[in-house]
Amino acid sequence: MQKLIRNLMPLFAVLIAAMASAQGVSWQSKVEPLEGNAYRIVLEATVPSGYHMYDLGPYEGGGPNPTVITFTPGEGAVLDGEVEPLDPPHRYHDDVYGMEIGTYEGTVRFAQKVTLTAPQALVTAQLEWMICDDTSCMPPEDLELQIAVPEGAKVASAAGDQAEVAPAAETPATKDAAGKGSIWALIIEAILWGFAALLTPCVFPMVPMTVSYFLKGEGGAAMGRLRAALYGLFIVLLYTVPIAVIIIITRIVGGDAVTADIFNWLATHWLPNIIFFLVFMIFAASFFGAFEITMPSWMVNKTDSKADTKGLSGIFFLALTLVLVSFSCTGPIVGSVLIKSTSGEFWTPILTMLAFSVAFALPFTLFALFPSVLKKMPKSGGWLNSVKVVLGFVEVALGLKFLSVADQTYHWGILDREIYLAIWIVVFTLMGLYLLGKIKFAHDSDVPYLGVGRLALAIIVFAFVVYLIPGMWGAPLKGLSGYLPPLTSQDFVLGANTAAAPAASQSGIGKPKYSDFLHLPHGLEGFFDLKEAEAYAAKVRKPIFIDFTGHGCVNCREMEARVWSDPQVLDILRNDYVICALYADDKKELPEDEWITTDAGKVLKSLGKINSYYALKTYGVNAQPYYVLQGADGQPLVEPRGYDLDVAAFVQFLRSGVEAYHNADRQ
Repeated sequence: MQKLIRNLMPLFAVLIAAMASAQGVSWQSKVEPLEGNAYRIVLEATVPSGYHMYDLGPYEGGGPNPTVITFTPGEGAVLDGEVEPLDPPHRYHDDVYGMEIGTYEGTVRFAQKVTLTAPQALVTAQLEWMICDDTSCMPPEDLELQIAVPEGAKVASAAGDQAEVAPAAETPATKDAAGKGSIWALIIEAILWGFAALLTPCVFPMVPMTVSYFLKGEGGAAMGRLRAALYGLFIVLLYTVPIAVIIIITRIVGGDAVTADIFNWLATHWLPNIIFFLVFMIFAASFFGAFEITMPSWMVNKTDSKADTKGLSGIFFLALTLVLVSFSCTGPIVGSVLIKSTSGEFWTPILTMLAFSVAFALPFTLFALFPSVLKKMPKSGGWLNSVKVVLGFVEVALGLKFLSVADQTYHWGILDREIYLAIWIVVFTLMGLYLLGKIKFAHDSDVPYLGVGRLALAIIVFAFVVYLIPGMWGAPLKGLSGYLPPLTSQDFVLGANTAAAPAASQSGIGKPKYSDFLHLPHGLEGFFDLKEAEAYAAKVRKPIFIDFTGHGCVNCREMEARVWSDPQVLDILRNDYVICALYADDKKELPEDEWITTDAGKVLKSLGKINSYYALKTYGVNAQPYYVLQGADGQPLVEPRGYDLDVAAFVQFLRSGVEAYHNADRQ
């Protein structure tokens, strides 16, 4: 069991690296001048080792997915001929497909001739490909490249020699949709986890011993402070650099598209979310004392022996020894910080780990600068194990979020809101009883009396439990909206019938498509298919409120709980708009007649992928929430809006859309 747990953290690195290598076809572009105004665009694809990519085909009658390259010239450019492969494929008769096919391995180049009718132009390349090894194939991938002709010309958002541009990066709207405050919340949470790690029994006793070692070393107190500062710096680097290296290598090898796919897969697919849930439960069991997650003893002993070396190397190995020795306490915390930050940008785990490690290393430097504070520190004792147990309860509560994401995305129906709340109420009640000394774990010391600190924490925990209880009858619990399943998943909501009465203003809405498994919050009525919403909006002569949302979108739930719940917002949404919620991560596979084919020829089958493709193609966004007020002509009435908890600004946003709709209607 311990050997399995020791390998959990490296497993995540291997998982990410394996996905990068499996999907990591990297694309580069360059522009070669020919005679006169003629140019040749050369695309170079690098296929990962062990895989092959199919040629341009085409294949009829159930053949493999060929590589598809579609060039779209911008103003001032004309295509000359078809796409031409510059490297011959390896052709052979495939027994599975029953036909001759062609494949590429290693590096392959494709060319397209272009003639300019203006000094410069922008050409867009839509790419789709599929790679296979000897046993299996990866799902088809697609990418868009923007290429400036001639090379280096400043045209629109062209990137020059390597013009690989993630579609979402072409417009600043993605940044707005992602949420202004979400990264700061993760940073603050990482800092709090860093300080919490200091109070664990593996780390806390090391603080005075380590600081005393530096102050008593050669060179006096000033040199000791310098060594302590370097010690803290090495701790930060040891926590931050490894994860940074893994992510950067993934980005370099796989490119922007692969990195984004990995993070999107980690955030919404059931497999990583179930794994993360189980990891949190294992971490919680470790904190409860069921076992310890430790690094191999040979590794700890080897680094500890080198810590006696003088100079910078000795300080480095002393820091490495601390990191390894404290792993049984900090490992679960580090894992929690990393897992929670995978839903952000590619650099988010690096930034959150930096925040965690700075908070973790800061006391070692501060106590060296102000050694007199050491005398005021509490002594080590049984209270340190109590900190671990409390963190274990927190791990159980937070781990449920990952199970909830998988449950909501795939409509399993196993963790509805009331079940989620019931588990939280039990977990935090047990935590409160533990703080009062009514529950005791294996490594706990006897508590002869109740201290003021434990009593204060118990009061806070039980107050939190009392706050949760009304949620069992449908209270919105706005402060936790980002963590809880949506209110629509709750079977019983007190007063739901009266709350839903105002929705009758949209009479004749009938039973919208997909409403058997998708719902709107706050008793609102609306649609989940844009064409259906447009038809109804034309009938009742109202603008459409398009809500690009997702089951796993924390910011979406927070907007619904804190902004949509405002009486002014609800009144405008009910009476002045036709609501259409488009879920970008729903895994429901639609009937074949509802599938769509992308510009690159890729067939999208699930509701989430179709909605996500529409958002990306139409508005250039792939993040939620994103709100669009659409007029009768199918165009936005005002500038779309992303995550922003300013209720007054949101009310003004809605009113400005209504005003713009009526102004257009009068013209």
